[in-house]
Amino acid sequence: MTDTDQRPILYVIVCAAGPASQVDRLVTLAHGRGWEVCVVPTPAAEGFLDVPALVDLTGHPVRSRYRKPGEPGRLPKADAIIIAPATYNTINKWAHGNADNYPLGLLAELVPLGVPTVALPFVNSALAANPVLSRSIAELRALGVRVLFGPGEFEPHPPGTGGARLNSYPWGMALDAIDDIRSTGGKI
Repeated sequence: MTDTDQRPILYVIVCAAGPASQVDRLVTLAHGRGWEVCVVPTPAAEGFLDVPALVDLTGHPVRSRYRKPGEPGRLPKADAIIIAPATYNTINKWAHGNADNYPLGLLAELVPLGVPTVALPFVNSALAANPVLSRSIAELRALGVRVLFGPGEFEPHPPGTGGARLNSYPWGMALDAIDDIRSTGGKI
């Protein structure tokens, strides 16, 4: 938590998928529940975002790359992390230890430290059918990540139909899961 306002800090890691352009919905929901939010897009997701609007909404820089030594823009320490929309690419890279960008580097460091983490994938059914994805999700769950994917949670969409699912993307489901984890003392 920050020393100045004591609100918990939520990192929202945004991947390059259609719902990314609506991440302000999650930020607004999180603010309504007392969270301070820092948005951290993957490099590919940055083009989906209205970065100046998110900076105004959050009061924090939107960071998709590591800072250079002495460069301003340090983010406060995270109390929780939501990865949404989580893409096939990011899920697989993360599960296999790849930290080739700033958001993956954060995940590689923070998840083993026990920071409560929820991933809400947005993938099509063709990608979901690839056994690599199910193995990666199992790896992340074994690390303590709550992955909201499958029956009763968020299910894949048919290829080419993701655009029709943007307005039904369940941002609140990810926030509910983080709140649930925190209310149980960080236990999945």
